[in-house]
Amino acid sequence: MPPRPPAAVTPIAFVRAIAQGYARRGQDPAGALAAAQIPPGWLDQPQARITATQMEKVSEHAMRELDDEALGWFHRRLPWGSYGMLARASISAPTLGVALKRWCRHHGLLTDDIALRLEVDGPHADITLEERVDLGELREFCQVSVLRNVLGLASWLIDSRLPLHGAAFRGPAPAHADVYRVLFPAPVSFDAPLTRVRLDARYLQLPLRRDEQALRQMLQHALPLMVQPYRRDRLLVARARQLLLTQPLQAHSAESLAALLHVSARTLHRQLHEQGHSLQGLKDAVRRDLAIDLLLRTRQPIKQVAQAAGYHSEKSFIRAFRGWTGRTPADFRRAGHGYTAPAIHHTQGEST
Repeated sequence: MPPRPPAAVTPIAFVRAIAQGYARRGQDPAGALAAAQIPPGWLDQPQARITATQMEKVSEHAMRELDDEALGWFHRRLPWGSYGMLARASISAPTLGVALKRWCRHHGLLTDDIALRLEVDGPHADITLEERVDLGELREFCQVSVLRNVLGLASWLIDSRLPLHGAAFRGPAPAHADVYRVLFPAPVSFDAPLTRVRLDARYLQLPLRRDEQALRQMLQHALPLMVQPYRRDRLLVARARQLLLTQPLQAHSAESLAALLHVSARTLHRQLHEQGHSLQGLKDAVRRDLAIDLLLRTRQPIKQVAQAAGYHSEKSFIRAFRGWTGRTPADFRRAGHGYTAPAIHHTQGEST
């Protein structure tokens, strides 16, 4: 069976924005369109779509021909290699959070047309994009490209997918709003006062896994980071465990848990296996830790602890608990005064 051709999901509006960048410089985009095998007539067809590979080729040709990695968004060019310079300034950071702060700060040295910031608020981290001049018709393409750029580099730096909790954009929803589910797989809103993407702040603590040699190799073919999704997720186990603990009803099956994690059930099982875990093993570990926490920190009857841990039968809970600890729940509670219980964040309605 022949391989399935790549899906054409990138809206022609992004190519039209590149053509507008050429127009601002008084140049012809014909060469860039030809390099990506995009018929010029498609620019007048709002419903036309191209593949990620075509988008990569037209973007690279235009950046080199215009000598502008910003493709005309800003008042002054960002010469070829500008974003590589930002990457070099970030590669020595100890953690992703430090690297992103450097990236945002140094981006302001290239242009003051927009301002990028990393803001952390408890469990959330926002990368915001403030428009300091009117970007006009190039606003959407600029917003999408800059944010995809920084997210792609961040994922590469930690060798991990960087899941989003949400994304918001200035301006009305475009006719091709459906593509945002691919570009920013999270709840997306439009007409927002400020453009931003929201991340899990735990990823900011991950150490960088790349060095200068890897950076040199990546920069030879960097654009796929902007248009291709990153698959590996180094905090998948921690995120899955937290959802099993805090949203047990919504995460009761592989399919429902995968949906909360914005991956397929197949991807969930594969990545857990690659990291030496199984979904059933995670469920058992969460049940065990929750049961131990309730036994040591509350006076709830054993039957209620069993129910809170997800067991309908007290007998099956006692049998499972003996397998975990070698003791019955009652014996464990009596002897547990010197035991350090795992840190548990209770779900709403639990006793403390």
